[in-house]
Amino acid sequence: MKLRLCLSNICKSYGKIPVLYNCSYSFDNGGVYVIMGKNGSGKSTLLRIAALLETPDIGTVEYYSEDIPQKHDIELKRRITLVLPKIGIFNTSVYNNVAYGLKIRGMKGKDLNDRVRDVLNFVGLSHKIKQNALTLSSGEAQRLGIARAIAINPDFLFLDEPTSFIDEENTKIVEDIILQLKCEEKSTIVMTTHDKSQAERLGDTILVMSKGRLNPI
Repeated sequence: MKLRLCLSNICKSYGKIPVLYNCSYSFDNGGVYVIMGKNGSGKSTLLRIAALLETPDIGTVEYYSEDIPQKHDIELKRRITLVLPKIGIFNTSVYNNVAYGLKIRGMKGKDLNDRVRDVLNFVGLSHKIKQNALTLSSGEAQRLGIARAIAINPDFLFLDEPTSFIDEENTKIVEDIILQLKCEEKSTIVMTTHDKSQAERLGDTILVMSKGRLNPI
């Protein structure tokens, strides 16, 4: 059963600087949510908190399955993933980068091999399968990061500025990947962007981060 996410009265400060203030929102309709806002408005902080990588100072992050709140344990964390704009990749082959998350979930043999190849084909990197990941271009590396994330079929896929620092060609490829994922309806996608036209192309729901809160457009 798919997860839904409810953020309630999230507050977060760094030192004396407030970033999020009584931020509440329920991500329960599936599809693609796009969060817009100025630099420093709290978009990335919100994604890290929602992905259970950071803890809010005040407020709650609750994931529900069939209206049952889920424990913040390893099983839940394996159902959500965050892709950062400058993805950290391992000094090994493209294949091994994608296979890693699957292996720690117990996948092996033909199932593992088929899944890695399917995902790399999906993001247009099947021809790079044996290449060392550190030699990829920035756009290819970003696509590899997305491949690693979607290989595990996450319920929630968080994408922080997925087309930052990449060229126009790779931006188009990444956007097409997101649109294909939306059509498959396997993951709820929450992404940030500065590009209003991109938000309109990709988003089912567009939100603006302002004064530490999420506001629907």
